[in-house]
Amino acid sequence: MLPSRRQLLRTLGYGVAALPLVELAACSSDQASTGPDATQPDGGDSCGSAAAAWATGGTAAMLAKACYPDPFASAITSCPLVICPTTAGPCTAATPSREDISEGFPGLPVRLALKLVTAQTCEPIAGAVVEIWHTQVTGVYSGITPNPQQCSQGDLDAANHGYFRGTQTSDANGRVGFDTCFPGWYPGRAIHFHVRVTVGAVDFIVSQLFFGDSVSQEIFAAHPDYEPHGQPDTTNQTDGVLQGVDFAPYVLDIARMSDGAMLASKVIAIRAAAQANC
Repeated sequence: MLPSRRQLLRTLGYGVAALPLVELAACSSDQASTGPDATQPDGGDSCGSAAAAWATGGTAAMLAKACYPDPFASAITSCPLVICPTTAGPCTAATPSREDISEGFPGLPVRLALKLVTAQTCEPIAGAVVEIWHTQVTGVYSGITPNPQQCSQGDLDAANHGYFRGTQTSDANGRVGFDTCFPGWYPGRAIHFHVRVTVGAVDFIVSQLFFGDSVSQEIFAAHPDYEPHGQPDTTNQTDGVLQGVDFAPYVLDIARMSDGAMLASKVIAIRAAAQANC
């Protein structure tokens, strides 16, 4: 049985864990996905197969959302692998509650789907507030941040916006979803999302989620919104935040949809720090 919020708040210190989509779908022997870098059709006959190229135009280009598959349709057969907390970084700012966090800014549209579960029983966690923040295509964070010089990368207009920041509260199935765009990069960091999970007044976890390097390289080589900015100067393996750590549990699972949008997903499990391996 899922612990009550009061029971969860009595437990001191939390870690977080994640399970790849390919493991969630392992019950099927003909799964097309082969890992974090894989793309695959959306599986709906009436919706068509995966687009030949990634979409442009930001979240307004997500015209086939009704066709997107449920990345959590398969039962969880084992609790996810542990990932550790990371720094929140200097680019935190006010974050509104909303599903579309793009504010109309351009980029490759991404549907980000997350599912929160307890690590001990894999039961869904309802009522958790999930905060997401990341850069726009230019590698710039929006908002009024603790370090505006670093976060804005010299973009004086960034403080006037709140793009690519948002919160959602997990439903009865432990799920949240955001409409956003693929992040940009800035020197010294691999491409990433920041994520904070809070229940009540307690931060369960502050961590980061990443994309497979080959996906990032493909997008910055050919996508018209990203190609002008050149290839990222840092890979997952050379990123200093998690240097020396197995990146697999931190990498989002992706699929290309029939409208060219990206579906990125992850199962995140919360458990007591005493049971974590961090």
